[in-house]
Amino acid sequence: MNMNEPASARVVAVQDDLITIESVADGEHYRPLMKNEVIYILPTRLDGDRQEWLKAEVLRVKGRRADAQVYESTGGVGVGDPVVQSADMLSAELGPGLLGMVYDGLQNPLELLAVQHGTFLPRGVDLPALDQEKLWPFKPYVKEGDTVRTGDVLGSVAEGRFRHSIMAPFDLVGEWTVDWIMEGSFSVADSVAQLSNGTQQRQIHMSQRWPIRQPISRALLAQGQAQRQYPSVPLSTTMRLIDTFFPIAKGGTGCIPGPFGAGKTVLQGLIARYSDVDIVIVVACGERAGEVVETIQEFPNMPDPKTGGTLMDRTIILCNTSSMPVAAREASIYMGITLAEYYQSMGYDVLLIADSTSRWAQAMRETSGRLEEIPGEEAFPAYLDSSIKNVYERAGVIQRYDEQSTTGTFTMIGTVSPAGGNFEEPVTQSTLGTVKTFLGLSAERAYKRFYPAVDPLLSWSRYLQQLKPWFDENLDPRWTERVARLQSLLEKGEEINRMMQVTGEEGVTREDFIISQKAQLLDMVYLQQDAFDDVDVSVPMERQQALLSLMEAVIEHQPPARSEDDKAEVRDFYTRLTGLLKNLNYSMWNSSDYDALLQDIHATLNG
Repeated sequence: MNMNEPASARVVAVQDDLITIESVADGEHYRPLMKNEVIYILPTRLDGDRQEWLKAEVLRVKGRRADAQVYESTGGVGVGDPVVQSADMLSAELGPGLLGMVYDGLQNPLELLAVQHGTFLPRGVDLPALDQEKLWPFKPYVKEGDTVRTGDVLGSVAEGRFRHSIMAPFDLVGEWTVDWIMEGSFSVADSVAQLSNGTQQRQIHMSQRWPIRQPISRALLAQGQAQRQYPSVPLSTTMRLIDTFFPIAKGGTGCIPGPFGAGKTVLQGLIARYSDVDIVIVVACGERAGEVVETIQEFPNMPDPKTGGTLMDRTIILCNTSSMPVAAREASIYMGITLAEYYQSMGYDVLLIADSTSRWAQAMRETSGRLEEIPGEEAFPAYLDSSIKNVYERAGVIQRYDEQSTTGTFTMIGTVSPAGGNFEEPVTQSTLGTVKTFLGLSAERAYKRFYPAVDPLLSWSRYLQQLKPWFDENLDPRWTERVARLQSLLEKGEEINRMMQVTGEEGVTREDFIISQKAQLLDMVYLQQDAFDDVDVSVPMERQQALLSLMEAVIEHQPPARSEDDKAEVRDFYTRLTGLLKNLNYSMWNSSDYDALLQDIHATLNG
């Protein structure tokens, strides 16, 4: 932002983090106000010598007046304070150097802020998101005289183990000619090329800015540079319950709602660490400060199973705790989505985990209330449903029209924190109407120490049928039918368990009791997974297939009847099997211990 820009408006009202501004005439002219424009408030009641520039975003324009949300505390802001318009929308800075960074919701680098200003961050400070001094070795892919369009790769730099594509700006329209392009080491602020279209010239840097509320994919699609594809490949999380029963597609959407203490944080950490993706983006929008600090501290020290380095090498964290201004919390999720779309456009598989979208929706509710908009259910804004859909719809699969048909995926998983675990509240219901995988966490299962505490009778995935062609080709033509049969066993087992809670074991037949024991064995052996065991924490699909086949053999087996009422013997039989199978899960795949346990299991079945 140009600090010498003259003020073109003034503050006329302040209500918490919402202000009303009015245009000030420059001679006979008023500078027009624009929705979603970034503005800066310059408080005149200063405590020190530094002039604060408080960033805000225009929400609603009414003639010469506009309402804006301020991303900082408005303490000391008063009527008459000058306002500077930027003529830009809230944008993300895109370029090499994003990976491994920890930002706030406005893409301010928190580590650099702490170095320059201490632990308690001052307001009104706006730092570059990317290191302006670091040099990157740029290798051009086009030459002078070549014709390029928006999103075309002009060259690349190495960002860790990734090839970071330097692309023609996403706001280009039509064809442009490369006037010149250089090779060498440059900073993100240096010009590396120049493009022209006959009437205009454009200096190209290794970084570019893009409005966070506008999808990057929309620009590529509008210029005929890409097309959306149907998600057709599952996202491998190496978690048996998800991959087998409730799969998520690469480029798909999912949600993890659950009450406090049900294990959302651990589950999303496992998905981030072991999923088959290139880039992970974690958006902590409104979580408690303790959980955010835990995330920031754990990721840099967590080994990456894909590379052998640390997980932070391919991760970006954006955090806005519940104590930060709600306006910045609301913006953080759009910032994370824009960064995800940027790497998706390069052809990478990107996973974004938003924790928690409930806090994000609460931020919208607070802002909507201050704007005196007509409230919807539970005082959430009437447009809550469309806002949630707009967020999740930005996930997907994009195939570029280039020589390599570069395809990138952007998968989004949002965690929802309904009060009291009530899945009927508006945010959960709107999310369920949007996503295609629902992993509902249960306080009851968490209390029993059944982890992951995903309730198999509440959860569902529409991708199980959508991905059937992939399962048929890569796993088994009967895969979905096999899974449906096991799901039916779990449902029937739950019905019998409820009956036994009323009548006792004596009130059910031997056959029904065996079904309940089989369902319990399937639950304890296949659905539960030990996040703190080096072997069981991550199970590749090949091992999941083998265990599923073994489970089917166990379930099809009928224990011999020694008497008409031998329920105690039946329970002992399945308890022994459960113990052997759980030990099998803890054994290295195809090791001597694994083979010995496998023999014991078959001996128990045939004994």
